[in-house]
Formats: sequence, C-alpha cells, structure tokens
Amino acid sequence: MALFRNTLKKLVSSSEATIINLPCLHTRKCNYVNVYMKWKKDSYYDSIPHILYSPFLKPITSLTNIISQYPNACIPVSAVSKRGLELDVPVKVARFLRLYPSIFEEFVGPQYNHPWFRLTPQALALHEEERAVCCDRKKDIWMRLKKLILMSRGRVLPLRVIQGLRWYLGLPQSSFDEGFDSDLGFEVVEMEDGEKGLGVVSDERVLSVMEMNAMEKGTRDDEEGSIEAIEFPLYPSKGLRLKRKIENWIDEFQKAPYVSPYEDSSNLDPTSDASEKRVVGVLHELLSLFVEHSAERKKLLCLRKFLGLPQKFYKAFERHPHIFYLSLRNKTCTAILKQAYNQNSGIEAHPLLRVRKKYVKLIKESEVILKNRRMKTRGVHREDVGLDLDSVERETQH
Repeated sequence: MALFRNTLKKLVSSSEATIINLPCLHTRKCNYVNVYMKWKKDSYYDSIPHILYSPFLKPITSLTNIISQYPNACIPVSAVSKRGLELDVPVKVARFLRLYPSIFEEFVGPQYNHPWFRLTPQALALHEEERAVCCDRKKDIWMRLKKLILMSRGRVLPLRVIQGLRWYLGLPQSSFDEGFDSDLGFEVVEMEDGEKGLGVVSDERVLSVMEMNAMEKGTRDDEEGSIEAIEFPLYPSKGLRLKRKIENWIDEFQKAPYVSPYEDSSNLDPTSDASEKRVVGVLHELLSLFVEHSAERKKLLCLRKFLGLPQKFYKAFERHPHIFYLSLRNKTCTAILKQAYNQNSGIEAHPLLRVRKKYVKLIKESEVILKNRRMKTRGVHREDVGLDLDSVERETQH
C-alpha cells in the first residue's frame, strides 16, 4: 500500500509539472465581460440628412424608377396605387406622391379626370445621373456585394437576403442578372434548403477596411499575415462618461487579436474578447460596405447564421458606443458606423452617396413648397373671413 501511495504521488507531481510547463497556459486569454453601457443621445449622428430621410428615400427612388420606364415619364396613379407594401410606402401611394411636389408633379389625366403623376425635370435629371453612376461604377458597386458574400459561410447567400439588403448595398433596381459579371466570379447556386443563392468562386485574399488602414499606418505586415491586435478607432460622444472598470475593459478589448471577417473563426472561444472583437469586426466591415454606412438594426438579423454571428450579436452595437451609434429617430433603431462620419476615416464613400444627398435636397424643397402652399391657403382664408366680417358690420349699421 505504501509503495502504491509513493508511486501515485510521483505520477501526480510529474503530471503537474508537465501541465505547468505547457506553453498554452502562458498565452493571454480574456473572457467575456458583461458590461452595461448607458445610451447617450448625440445630435450630430441623429441629424445626418441622408440617414434621417433614408426611410423616405427608398420608396421615392423606387417610384422614380417605375415612373421613368413609362412613356414621357408619366403614369396614372392607379398604376402604383396597389403597390404600396411592395415599395415600402408608409401611407397611401397617392398621398405619398403629393408630399414631394419637387419630385412628382400631379396633373389631370387624358381620360375620366383621373390624377396622373410625372417626374419633374430635376427628378428626371437626378434619375439619369443615378443610372450613369451605376453604369460607370458598376464594378465597384457589385464588388461590395462580393465582399459581403465572401464574409458568409460557404461563400454563398440566399437571393432573398441579398434582395432585402439591396437598398443598403446600392444595387441597381434592375434584374440581378444584369450585374452578374463573370469577371467578379458570381454564380447562382442551389442551396441545401432548396432556395436559390448567389455564390462567389474565388480564392483571392480579401482585406478588411481595418486591415488596409493598419497596413497604411505600418502596424500590420501583410506578407506575414499576422493577426496582431489591430485597434478600432474610437469616437466618444460628447458627455458620454464611462466607468473606470469599463474603460479598463475597453483597453483590454483593444489588445485582443483581430480576426478578419474574411477568415475562418471557428476555432475562437465564444466567451473570449477575441471572439467579440471578431463580431465587432464583422459589423464594422458590413456597415463600411453600405451606401450610408448605416442600417436598421432589425434588418441585419437575417445575416446572423450566414455570417457566423452569435445569437445576440446586435448587443455589440450597445456595448461599443465609441465605435457605433444607435439612432432612435423615425421610430426605429439605426446602427451608424461612427468612423465613416469623421475626418480622415479611411473608409471610401459609396459612389451613390452623392446622388442620395441630392435627393434629400429635393425632399427639403418639397417641404418648403408645401409650407408656402399652406401659408397661401391660410392667407386666402383670412381674407375671406375679413370680407365676411366687413359685410356683417355694414348690415348691422343699416
């Protein structure tokens, strides 16, 4: 029995020595820290015009595209009156068209006095400019879709998901087939559940915005392909004060290894800071590909399983207020990438962003036109009331 005990002690002591000397135990590991970030309103990000008007821009451009396809860019309201749900029009289509007189001009139709609408010269010219941009920068626009697909598992996305993100990616409203350039490696494939998807056949290595900026600054050696701790640029909102322990956690988070959204992350510990940094990196890259570098948070939920994101990945927007901002305008929650709206951001502007800004100007012109119409109507009403009072006064004198 004594001999057995001595042998057991030797085995335990030798195994402990072996475990202590394992190199993996000397590597740095950060576990997930559940911190609460208090939301702070920031008027700068809440008032970005093309983001603020985005819910109205989408149906406006859809209607503009439909009307432009008719002869003389004119349609009866009956041609689109029942397509409000399809076009994301929040009210009746006729009422919506009348809200923007600088874009849609109303007139009486040739028969039965039905209301017709046509594009104003400014709107028609802007539509042609948008088509020209889509044609001239076609490869750039479709390359953004290619990057999104390359981030997904199996490098394939369902066509229904791509259709739902078309507005954010700035894809033309024409048929998908017109954009499937063989040079970019697109192919339509049959997915496991029977639905059609769009895949990319490519072995090229794609770098994220974070990696390209790090290479320009000399903090990453692309030839070695290292995944050193690339730090996210932080943009604290005015008046946002974090507790000391949260600031310390952010410092530790920044030191965690950066895993590119285009690389395999299946070996990451889901409870580690490296895993959360990968989630933040995916959301950062995703918003950098969008036209407005923003998106409704709920619209991104469809990408969760395709991008290999955790169940509650959307909480990353709340946990990192120095990287993202959540705008609660328009009765929805919009995630905005702060880096894109600061000087020397290193994020390339989308080719269609300039066109959407011009659409916003037309929307503001419409608001002025409607305001002047209301003032004019009130003025006429006051004059009528004044005349009635004068007549009443004369009658009482007689």
